[in-house]
Amino acid sequence: MYSIKTMAMALILAVTLGVTGCGSSKKKSNNNSGANPSMESSNRSDAAFELNGDSDSGKAGALQTVFFGFNSAQLSSSTRAALDANAQVLKDNDDVEIQVEGHCDERGGVQYNLALGERRARAVKNYLVSMGVSASRISTISFGKERPVSFGHDESSWSRNRRANFVVTDK
Repeated sequence: MYSIKTMAMALILAVTLGVTGCGSSKKKSNNNSGANPSMESSNRSDAAFELNGDSDSGKAGALQTVFFGFNSAQLSSSTRAALDANAQVLKDNDDVEIQVEGHCDERGGVQYNLALGERRARAVKNYLVSMGVSASRISTISFGKERPVSFGHDESSWSRNRRANFVVTDK
């Protein structure tokens, strides 16, 4: 027959598989092009927003991921231009709520990058609020360096990981 040790291991394996099967099925795109979805029209319908869809994978309607310089939470002119377009999309779809996720490249410590990611997410939220989007529709979170979209160890990959992306939390 089976030993108690074998039965216990099988039970642990079954529980582990059951728990991990209940996790989010949200997948991050490994699209390293850095291209943002095009904006055909700023007047999108609710159907263009996928619940839990994110801007990294292009499933957050016309919302675009924005990028940052090394060790910075400053909004560049290109970042502001993308945020202006995002603000217009959000104002045109006032029932959509989002979460802004702040991300960093792999350099730096865990705590430092979590703080930097939080500053990036808050800078994006503050800018969107200044453009007329209600603060109550925007939450923020930092993932630091824990969720890269590009796995290389060079500037090209690092620049794609220094970002704030958008996740649709309600529509």
